Amino acid sequence: MLIALLIVTGSVLYTNHLAARLAEEERKKIEIWAEATRQFILADEQTDIDFVSTIMEGNTTIPVYMVDSEGNLLLSRNVKEPKHNKADYYRRKIHKLQQQQTPIEVNIGDDIVQYIYYEDSTLLRQLHWFPHVEFLIIFLFIVVVVFSLYITERSERNRVWVGLSKETAHQLGTPISALLGWQTLLQNKYPDDRLIPEMGKDIDRLRTIADRFSKVGSLPELHEENLTAIVEQSVEYMRTRTSKKICYRVEALAHPTVKLNRELFGWVIENLCRNAVDAIDTTGSVTIRIEQNDSTVNVDITDTGKGIPSNRFRHVFRPGYTTKQRGWGLGLSLAKRIVEDYHKGKIFVLRSQLNAGTTFRIQLRAV
Repeated sequence: MLIALLIVTGSVLYTNHLAARLAEEERKKIEIWAEATRQFILADEQTDIDFVSTIMEGNTTIPVYMVDSEGNLLLSRNVKEPKHNKADYYRRKIHKLQQQQTPIEVNIGDDIVQYIYYEDSTLLRQLHWFPHVEFLIIFLFIVVVVFSLYITERSERNRVWVGLSKETAHQLGTPISALLGWQTLLQNKYPDDRLIPEMGKDIDRLRTIADRFSKVGSLPELHEENLTAIVEQSVEYMRTRTSKKICYRVEALAHPTVKLNRELFGWVIENLCRNAVDAIDTTGSVTIRIEQNDSTVNVDITDTGKGIPSNRFRHVFRPGYTTKQRGWGLGLSLAKRIVEDYHKGKIFVLRSQLNAGTTFRIQLRAV
């Protein structure tokens, strides 16, 4: 971009220099043409006008207008006239030139003075426009390069996400299978032990997590689901695994049906609830509000935590962004990817107040 800027700047300066020199040369040519015209007007029968005519005929590129003292057109040369309303066209053209330039005077005697106006030649106009065209080409080139870099970077990031997710799901598969075998052995040996079924629930949970990771990076299947039921299920899971001092509430103002992937969307709700719990020091509440407006479904997750500064609303979804001492800062980034890329919805910080709480909003399309 810096090299392109230097090229454009140098080109503009040099082209303007050439244009100024060419304009000066054209001014001199018109002055010579004006003198030749004066000589032609004053010539008598004994005057050799061949040389004067040659000079007058030599101007084939510069538009010229010759007028009397009252601004009436006497002659024109190298002008592309319109087919209709010629008089009006010349009147407007001469009036415009009178405001833009000082005319060349042609004194033909007896206090009669005529005036010559002229316009830039086609070559000079093209020379003026050349830097702008060059700048436009370089600007488009920069846009294409930046867009290509953005697409490449995004594609590379997607490949990293996919690779990490698939590898995580693969690595989890072996120990989960082993745990299932151990659970079966323990269940057969201690059929009355009440803790073994609880262990089985956690193994099922691990299988769900592995399944979620396997779906990241590939388009998941979406089915028509009751959104309220999925939210309540995710909240119930979080309620049994967090402090009793955290109060969970689900306010369902509607029970909309939405096309989504149950496992992945449940992951989003759990991530948002987990972040809400982390933002609360000791005691507080997490409220999930579900409402429907026409074809749009809003899911608001509100906590009574420490809040987020307004200048950080967009940063919280970036991979690696975290305010916690532990963690990779991937929860909200994954949530954004699942909601926006897979479910074609939106997720954003609706409002937040320091030391009062934060509300995240998920917007989805109802069926």
